[in-house]
Amino acid sequence: MTTKNPLDERHLGSASEALTQALELQDHPSYRLSFADSEFLMQDELRPVRLQLEYLKPQLVLEQHNVKATVVVFGSARFLSPEQAALQLAAAQQHCTLAPDDSNNEQLVQQAKRQVRNSRYYVEAQRFAELVTRHSQQCPKSALMIISGGGPGVMEAANRGAYQAGGKSIGLNIVLPHEQRPNPYITPEFCFQFHYFAIRKMHFLQRARALVAFPGGFGTLDELFETLTLLQTGKASQVPVVLFDEQFWRKLINFELLVEEGLISPQDLALIRFVDTAEAAWQVICENYQLPPA
Repeated sequence: MTTKNPLDERHLGSASEALTQALELQDHPSYRLSFADSEFLMQDELRPVRLQLEYLKPQLVLEQHNVKATVVVFGSARFLSPEQAALQLAAAQQHCTLAPDDSNNEQLVQQAKRQVRNSRYYVEAQRFAELVTRHSQQCPKSALMIISGGGPGVMEAANRGAYQAGGKSIGLNIVLPHEQRPNPYITPEFCFQFHYFAIRKMHFLQRARALVAFPGGFGTLDELFETLTLLQTGKASQVPVVLFDEQFWRKLINFELLVEEGLISPQDLALIRFVDTAEAAWQVICENYQLPPA
């Protein structure tokens, strides 16, 4: 009969404790690989690294796919497709019929009618993207890829037009509290998400050969005026800036007043071209780059 050696028991107990301690150390945040440690990367001191990563990810993907030239399409996220606008109007009218004394219902009907009118912007953005994409399929040497903000409204219409033409398109989404989700027409490998507006803007313009701005709110105006400033100051190569619906833009912005007050030069107005149809917008780009017309 053998007896247990108390020293062996102490040794086994010590080894067990060591193993437990080693496992606990492996679970500690300090042991994580730095590039896999989200808490570490989200520190304020790591902002320069996050900026670089956010720039590099889309950059490398687009380089790998040989994407060299794009057409940027801006515009409101709030415009609906004709199908969606019609459904919204029918629902509003039904509510109004069921509760005719409710003043809120009449307001909803008027808003829905406005959406039906404005759905033409969705149609034209979709048509424009189709024209660009079909040209790219027929003329690979002068191919242009549609790039949008990746969300709903005009952005969705642009990606949808490229999709229905059988081509690819890019969507640059950004983290926002509302109105931002990737629309289903973006080519999956080109569906990106950003945190920083500045890096997103860089990718909008880095490969841009033209910018087409449909009516929109603060975001559209921000992108438009930043682009015009870069062109005016020579920080970006000259590209066509096309504003869709001349009546809307001239009512919104008095460009001539800026000239009259000496705030911009008369020749700065040449940076802008107004159009009222998708075909006219595409024609501006064709003339600028001497591309064969559709």
